[in-house]
Amino acid sequence: MKYAFVFPGQGSQYVGMGKELAENFASAKEVFEEVNEALSQDLFKIMTTGPESELTLTANTQPALMAHSMAVIRVLEKDFGINIKDKVSYVAGHSLGEYSAACAAGVFSLSDTAKLLRTRGEAMQKAVPLGVGGMAAVLGVSFKDIDALVEACNDDKNICVAANDNSDGQVVLSGHMAAIEKAVEIATEFGARRCVKLPVSAPFHSPLMQPAAEVMSKALSSVEAHDAKIPLIANVLASTETNKEEIIKNLIAQVTGTVRWRESVNFMHEEGVTDTVEIGAGKVLTNIIKRSQPDIHAYTVGTVAEIEELAKNI
Repeated sequence: MKYAFVFPGQGSQYVGMGKELAENFASAKEVFEEVNEALSQDLFKIMTTGPESELTLTANTQPALMAHSMAVIRVLEKDFGINIKDKVSYVAGHSLGEYSAACAAGVFSLSDTAKLLRTRGEAMQKAVPLGVGGMAAVLGVSFKDIDALVEACNDDKNICVAANDNSDGQVVLSGHMAAIEKAVEIATEFGARRCVKLPVSAPFHSPLMQPAAEVMSKALSSVEAHDAKIPLIANVLASTETNKEEIIKNLIAQVTGTVRWRESVNFMHEEGVTDTVEIGAGKVLTNIIKRSQPDIHAYTVGTVAEIEELAKNI
């Protein structure tokens, strides 16, 4: 068995997340308390009781998803005696999930990761005025065939790029709202089954995020970092890195760069990964991996029962 732990990105959050873990494990409760203290905010209350409108604010969603993931890691390590660096061959995360992966691999402390994600969420929100940018999922067109649609949506004033290469036939575009709306209108002319505007408040992973990349460059240079104890598959490389300076460089590039998730999953498959475990909230990455590489055993671990099952088998 060869394991990769993968960590979810934005969209996997839900009101009630982490509640069961905190009620059953003191170690999980400690994680949520550490994150609350780091942010000087009762984020756990928003996670467990909402309102949803507060939880879905980018500045809250990002540290909340990381906190849930790290609570699972802490329970595995403290309550079940599992040293993940001895059991897990790779870690990877989708967008903000790369920070969770870095935290799990020992690159950043929990409190620093929470602060970095709060900064990242706020910087990404401020980078582009509300309504100026957006994102859309294109279904039925592969990443290698998306360029023609992207070019058709770009003009002198508006840019559009492929932001997420999630799986064969699922590419997410990001850019100016006018370009995104044009993509939704004309995508079927370029072979798409459909194109759906996403309910996000900013054009993530596009050149419009450059102001946020500059903020993150400063923030990442000011925290204590360590080399990764587990090879980290970077979004912008779709291959591994353990050197702390290179990991930081990749996290800065990731703000404006493409999330190469399809290639990252292919890399895991080529490296002989047998099991991917999505740590924390939701099943988004698990479902993508099942479609992309059906012979990988992909599953989610975020509840007490799922943690106990993994602990028996890993």
